Amino acid sequence: MKPCVEIDPEAESWRHQEGTAAVGVLLCHGITGSVAAMKPWGEALAGAGHHVVIPRLPGHGTSWQELNRTTWMDWYAVAERALFQLRDSCEQVVVAGLSMGGALALRLAEEHSVRGVILVNPAIASRSRVLGMVGVLKHVVPSVAAIGNDIAKPGGDERSYDRTPLRAVHSMTRLWSVVREDLDRIAAPVLLFTSRVDHVVDTLSRDILLKRLPAVDHRQLEHSFHVATLDHDAQRIESESIEFIRTICG
Repeated sequence: MKPCVEIDPEAESWRHQEGTAAVGVLLCHGITGSVAAMKPWGEALAGAGHHVVIPRLPGHGTSWQELNRTTWMDWYAVAERALFQLRDSCEQVVVAGLSMGGALALRLAEEHSVRGVILVNPAIASRSRVLGMVGVLKHVVPSVAAIGNDIAKPGGDERSYDRTPLRAVHSMTRLWSVVREDLDRIAAPVLLFTSRVDHVVDTLSRDILLKRLPAVDHRQLEHSFHVATLDHDAQRIESESIEFIRTICG
């Protein structure tokens, strides 16, 4: 029997599925982050009349050691299940994600019919040489310094881990490879937000998406770092997401 794992209350899954809604939105958080990074965005979308689900991805909201015992397939299975739940109650579904959550959103769009995709500083590749060696490094050290809470606005907190588990990171890079291989399968329109200053994800992911995807509306964020959903541009992301959904869903 697995031991009982205490979950941070701020990192618990969040949903708004009251009444009826034509459009459902699935939000996916990033690696080592939590639902807390997405909740204000989710609340804004719910306020616009949409059903919203933000699942807590396995290994998150507990400890980095537990995250190290999970893989991208565990995270994807939970996101996919949330997508199916929204499809049961809504005519159209939009998938969205921050950082690694953007890779999950893209994978969902590759494998399932979705109406649109919204990405905030998505990660599907990196120029980092260190990250390229993570498959070896994970056998030497279990974790490295934290990557969370890259936020320009004072007081922002995505409830992220104080260490970055390398087995989980290596699994994430496998997800990236799968996503990049199948990008040509995405036909849905994409709204892409990227921060001009991002200390976590470099510009390679953005460049690949702009080159490979047929319908991308790219918007640069001037006042936020990586976790832009909790930063100075959060309201802009919320309002422009709502307008994007209104435009593509009618």
